[in-house]
Amino acid sequence: MLRRIHHAAIICSDYTKSKRFYVELLGLSIIAEHYRAERCSYKLDLALPDGSQIELFSFPNAPARPSYPEAQGLRHLAFEVDDIHSCKTELEMKGIQLEDIRTDEYTGMKFVFFADPDDLPLELYERALPNDK
Repeated sequence: MLRRIHHAAIICSDYTKSKRFYVELLGLSIIAEHYRAERCSYKLDLALPDGSQIELFSFPNAPARPSYPEAQGLRHLAFEVDDIHSCKTELEMKGIQLEDIRTDEYTGMKFVFFADPDDLPLELYERALPNDK
């Protein structure tokens, strides 16, 4: 049976720019980095604090995403955060543009969208905290 998502794989157009975005700006940890000469391709394994991972790939002449954000395939990648307002402020201070915070009409939870260097839609989603009693 499926247990959890282990990783999401992203193909970028500019490896150096995307590596900086995910490592320096978003704060993901590098697990491993490999250059695959036969493919002219980098593979960078990145970790989030819960152990989930992102694989960042570079391939020469990879086609661009067809539209934003309603192309077939992965719609967006969401990251859970404790405090959406402080995370949004921190990313904006690093020069990342984010949309306005919205509230999910079904769950009542707050979320906000932004994009990586290749306009891949990313989301911050505020986690539900247990009720204090």
